[in-house]
Amino acid sequence: MSKIEKVNVTTKEVEYSLKDIDDKILLNLRDLGMRLRFLYDGKDSQRRALILLLKSGSMSQRELTERLSIKPGSMSEVLAKLETKGMIEKTPLETDKRTAMVSLTEQGTATALEALEYRMEKRVEMFSSLDDDEKITLLLLLERINDTNL
Repeated sequence: MSKIEKVNVTTKEVEYSLKDIDDKILLNLRDLGMRLRFLYDGKDSQRRALILLLKSGSMSQRELTERLSIKPGSMSEVLAKLETKGMIEKTPLETDKRTAMVSLTEQGTATALEALEYRMEKRVEMFSSLDDDEKITLLLLLERINDTNL
């Protein structure tokens, strides 16, 4: 670690130590949120789409867009890339040729399974420092915070 990195770490530690308990909780929740975003593939919409298709089966592009909460134009780009890679295939509906059902190919299924396995390993790792009672306590506290009307 360079001297500059050591100074930055020390500065962060000092700043953190001066914060009140509420600020420390918020900072930790923010950092945890960033870790969760990374764990659940954050901006990696391709991987998120593959995992969703693996779990839910084929679905329309519109449904994928809604379930992943991304813009329709972005979803079109994601699906075009996945189709080019041979991960998905689109099948027009018999009743409405404008609507295509999106489904995984064999290669897409294998990639989605790998991504899901990685996600599960990281999830286990994330909570490995807590025993079952601590996990229950954490869950109850988080539920209470989430139930608070903001």
